[in-house]
Amino acid sequence: MKARPLLSRINNWFIFLLITVIVSSLTIASSFFINYLRKEEVKRIELLANAIKIQQDIQSPDSSVLELIKQVYESNNSIPIILLDKNGDVIEYKNLPDGNEYSDVEIKSIAKNLSAIYPPIELKFPDGNNQFVYYDNSKLLNNLRYSPYFLGLVILSYFIFSFWFLRTVKKTDEGFLWAGLAKETAHQIGTPLSSMIGWIEIMRMENDQSEAAGEIEKDVERLKTISERFSKIGSVPELNDMNLTETLQQNFDYLKKRISTKVQFILNLPNEDVLIPHNRILLNWVIENMVKNAVDAMKGDGILDIYLSERNKYITLDIKDTGSGMPRKLARSVFKPGYSTKKRGWGLGLSLAKRVIEEYHKGVIKIVESDLGRGTTFRISLLRK
Repeated sequence: MKARPLLSRINNWFIFLLITVIVSSLTIASSFFINYLRKEEVKRIELLANAIKIQQDIQSPDSSVLELIKQVYESNNSIPIILLDKNGDVIEYKNLPDGNEYSDVEIKSIAKNLSAIYPPIELKFPDGNNQFVYYDNSKLLNNLRYSPYFLGLVILSYFIFSFWFLRTVKKTDEGFLWAGLAKETAHQIGTPLSSMIGWIEIMRMENDQSEAAGEIEKDVERLKTISERFSKIGSVPELNDMNLTETLQQNFDYLKKRISTKVQFILNLPNEDVLIPHNRILLNWVIENMVKNAVDAMKGDGILDIYLSERNKYITLDIKDTGSGMPRKLARSVFKPGYSTKKRGWGLGLSLAKRVIEEYHKGVIKIVESDLGRGTTFRISLLRK
């Protein structure tokens, strides 16, 4: 398996840590700011309580003192307060929610709830008729207490969206690049193929029964098929109702002569035709790719079984080998681009096979069984329309 580049993994971890630090820092900073505002509001209430106490303590305050106390009291336009005497009777209230008129019973109930948030401020007087100031955060501060979490969520969502967008753009660019390379390859293959077809005709003119010419002609046809496959990459393939058993039989007949004679190649097909929409060229490529992978896994010696069957609404194709198998952890990665167990592999075969089956044919391809030393079974499921 090819290891993922170390630099790429470091970059991903760096981005993750950077996002975490930024979101955490902003959330903590917002929390500190809100705590600061809360303390400032408490100081305002304490100042207001002192003003009320001074007003009632001074027997004959002059007009300037009364004006100052009035300004302190009227400056509070947002913080809810309730003033009760020592018997719990209502003296005054201000800035309660919704600005409604409340009965004394309702105000006492609200004061009881406020005491659970902040302990009331006791105003002590010489005659013992103490009073109590109940208060709460302002409506703005209560709304702001959720802002750190909302801000963190917004920033996190922004980074996630940006990361997804950049990855999508990168994949799209890579897709166009691969499609362009594939089409160019198909174009380049076409030139020598034309020449080879001409040489085959010359060989047949010299010896019409030439076996070599016949085999070369089969390989040329195969190369033409490969060229057509490359030319279709990046385009939406056409699916036609064709006999799947015929598609598999043609592929089997071609591959059987070209894989190791030590491989026992078995094809199990139903007796009746299996008509299902598929692109024969692309599906042949998928089967060929998986057969070659299976032969490599068996090191050219073992049993390779292809079994076609019906399961409910699906046509299933099982490709089973007696190769080296793989642990479950690796089995989850075989369809990822870049994954390969071969030293010279590009890791594109199974990922492209997955794309052909799932995106073009709306089917499913997966590993249903894999045991170390005993082999692997791949399954392709196609919906029968």
